[in-house]
Amino acid sequence: MAAKVFESIGKFCLELAVAGGVVNSSLYNVDAGHRAVIFDRFRGVQDIVGGEGTHFLIPWVQKPIIFDCRSRPRNVPVITGSQDLENVSITLRILYRPVASQLPRIYISICDDCDEQVLLSITTDILKSVVARFDAGELITQQELVSRQVSDDLTEGAATFGLILDDMSLTHLTFRKEFPEAVEAKQVAQQEAERARFVVEKAEEQKKAAIISAEGDSKAAELIANLLATTRDGLIELRNLEAAEDIAYQLSCSWNITYLPAGHSLLLQLPQ
Repeated sequence: MAAKVFESIGKFCLELAVAGGVVNSSLYNVDAGHRAVIFDRFRGVQDIVGGEGTHFLIPWVQKPIIFDCRSRPRNVPVITGSQDLENVSITLRILYRPVASQLPRIYISICDDCDEQVLLSITTDILKSVVARFDAGELITQQELVSRQVSDDLTEGAATFGLILDDMSLTHLTFRKEFPEAVEAKQVAQQEAERARFVVEKAEEQKKAAIISAEGDSKAAELIANLLATTRDGLIELRNLEAAEDIAYQLSCSWNITYLPAGHSLLLQLPQ
């Protein structure tokens, strides 16, 4: 009798264990910041994306594939050539994450290793393409433009594979050792050229001023000649006024002069 009781208890415990195993294999958990895609042995990858929490599945038929949908950093170093064939070492730091609604397509097309298979490849290609549009000097002086161009191209390329770029920045940009010396020599040459151009422009302006002054003197001489030919009294009166103005100025600068005489007395009885 006791043996039958123990046998019944053993069978019950075995059934409970089997039932517990079946229940456990029918559940799976999705942690915070993650999403799940279900692979069905008969129907393939399902379009439904599982969110955070505990979910049911059919044991031995369905399998969960967990994706990390949090932003992750990635540094991509590239050595490439600029437009003027200067070797450039550049490093791009990006924060990326997959689009949750496109996880089934991502798993079908590129599996779950999007870091190595997609992101690294398109980032390297885009960096080489953008750097080749600028010469070495522009890469230094127009880093904001270069960074914006890389960001636009990379955002568009990543979107085709279901990836979102949360942030992107150029963290490293160096050239070969001889390049700084070449840049300095180029700047010195440009400054010398600017200085020479300034000297030439100054000489041209002085030449123009001399020509204008000579033309003015010639015109004045012509006017005086015409005036002398027409009337003599008008020219004499003009010279009297100019002499009076000069004498008045000289007298006003003397310390013992308190007033200036009026009329033609300023001319000191010069012959009229």
